[in-house]
Amino acid sequence: MACVSYQTAGLSSSTTTRAVLPRMCYRLNRASTVVVGANSRNRGLRRLNAVAETAAMEAVELKKGIAELYDESSGLWENIWGDHMHHGYYDPDTDVSVSIPDHRAAQIRMIDEVLRFAGISEEPPTRLPKNLVDVGCGIGGSSRYLASKYGANAKGITLSPVQAERANALAAAQGLANQASFQVADALDQPFPDGEFDLVWSMESGEHMPDKAKFVNELVRVAAPGATIIIVTWCHRDLGASEKTLKPDEKSLLDRICNSFYLPAWCSTADYLKLLESHSLEDIKAEDWSPYVAPFWPAVIRSALTWKGFTSLHKNNKRSIGNAIDDPRIQEGPNQKHEMNV
Repeated sequence: MACVSYQTAGLSSSTTTRAVLPRMCYRLNRASTVVVGANSRNRGLRRLNAVAETAAMEAVELKKGIAELYDESSGLWENIWGDHMHHGYYDPDTDVSVSIPDHRAAQIRMIDEVLRFAGISEEPPTRLPKNLVDVGCGIGGSSRYLASKYGANAKGITLSPVQAERANALAAAQGLANQASFQVADALDQPFPDGEFDLVWSMESGEHMPDKAKFVNELVRVAAPGATIIIVTWCHRDLGASEKTLKPDEKSLLDRICNSFYLPAWCSTADYLKLLESHSLEDIKAEDWSPYVAPFWPAVIRSALTWKGFTSLHKNNKRSIGNAIDDPRIQEGPNQKHEMNV
């Protein structure tokens, strides 16, 4: 993943809220800049309306694409990788040829390392979460793990009806139906009242959000006073003081990767931190975890080359995550990150 800064950021509201983030994104084509002349007010308004309509249609198409991507692909992923649809956390230079169970353990380790980074431990005087929301929950792996770990109530939201149905079925099968529930909802317009959750969790979903400011606004809105907000998301590198944009080859590689995942509007960790700081949150922190997640995608691609992986991919004849895990460009990000991050 070139130019991807796999990050973790902790944040806190004025009564302590924290967050964690690693991220990556895709750029939608926008309408041309509108210039309204002094004598063309009506024409200018029509053009502005057209731009707004285009943006609205793009947002609808993006959400539809994301939902279809995960409707089609979640079963494939679960069949090979289990409950957790996110990177694993590894010691640097880990051998990627370790077994699938070892990689699944690395995914659980990712959750635990994120909690550690955010300052949530099981040791007093830490206040353990009791009500949490999983924004972009996938098939609910993080929600069920956290609900079980802390005895908490968890609510998860996803754009994919298939994921929501499967997440609820797994919660019931694991005896967590009374603690974990899942529904179809938009992360940019969450169906929850203000201040409902003491843990707001977003594990690798921020990269799908076309409006990062609105995304952060919603995370902060549903966080209770003293809550912890955790964002784990894909980021491109921070720009240098003299740079206004990424290099053409960097943007080209990001576009190709993101086109496989319906990812809009890449931004940097610094961009996220500015958004978080605008809410006067406390204890904001960020960290680059690229070296710790780099072994994951080569392992995913290796799994696609097994007989089980091949037959699963063959069944997914539409555009899906199968296209991505079978695409060697995915490996380029972590491998090139340090070369490009100047």
